[in-house]
Amino acid sequence: MSDRRLSLLLLPGVVAALLLAVATGPYGLSPGQIVAILLGERSDPQAVTVLLNIRLPRVLAAALLGAVLASAGAAYQTVFRNPLVSPDILGVSAGAGFGAVLGILLGLPVIAIQLLGFGTGLLTVALVLGLSLALRGTGQVLVMVLCGIAIGALAGAGISLVKLLADPEEQLPAITFWLMGSLAGIKRVDVVLALPAVLVGLAPLLALRWRIGILAMGEDEALAMGVDARPLRLMVVACATLMTAAAVSMAGVIGWIGLMVPHMARLLTGPRFDRLLPASMLIGAGFMVLVDTAARSIASIEVPLGILTAVLGAPVFVGLLMRGSRGWSE
Repeated sequence: MSDRRLSLLLLPGVVAALLLAVATGPYGLSPGQIVAILLGERSDPQAVTVLLNIRLPRVLAAALLGAVLASAGAAYQTVFRNPLVSPDILGVSAGAGFGAVLGILLGLPVIAIQLLGFGTGLLTVALVLGLSLALRGTGQVLVMVLCGIAIGALAGAGISLVKLLADPEEQLPAITFWLMGSLAGIKRVDVVLALPAVLVGLAPLLALRWRIGILAMGEDEALAMGVDARPLRLMVVACATLMTAAAVSMAGVIGWIGLMVPHMARLLTGPRFDRLLPASMLIGAGFMVLVDTAARSIASIEVPLGILTAVLGAPVFVGLLMRGSRGWSE
């Protein structure tokens, strides 16, 4: 099945998820109202405010978040040739989390917290790559992963220290809620701030997806086909890290999407990365939109996204493993 045909099959499901999410909430919106407001009708000011200032930015942020984490997960799994790799394998989530909770501890405004989380996420992976270079193992996947585990553990220790120092009445609940992931306070400006980093990271992955797919064959095989694996691998890691840092700084730490969705997409596309990447993006966007809709609808208080993705992700992932009798790269 071609990329275009598969995308056309998945796109209606994503659009349906977006419409359902926009219409669902304490203030219900009918499809007719949504279309009328988007076309410029302003007869109901309350509906306009709910749609344009609250509901639509959150739904678009959820779609962007799901697409980013899923595509980053697909890229990491292909580059490291490991189906259990997720976007936080090099410590980017822990690093971004440390920066964000430090910003909360210092009482910084929301935008400053997001920028600090974004910067520390990138800095964490830069330290991982620098350490692996110092160990002369930049081209060795195992060395890079082990460095990521070490630096991520240090960032996790920093998060624990910040939680220990935080005010238990105000700061600690905010830190805990942020670390569990949420889009509750998302605004249009947050999506606008995250979008450039996402586009810069995603564009090379889409443009070079055929060459990136060769990395799954191994370094020697890639070299035999005229592809130098080391610079290409570093480029993929940099792009996926950039996108993941932007996602974490916007919504907090949300697990399982980058691990689970590429496996779901792989059932439809097979292991070819040129097909896997767009499918992962679309499935991730739709899945995250539905999860966020459930998070704000199933209880009187909002359920953190990290809890729901873990509750849904673990059994779904086990089911995928049971269903996939063949190897992940077959």
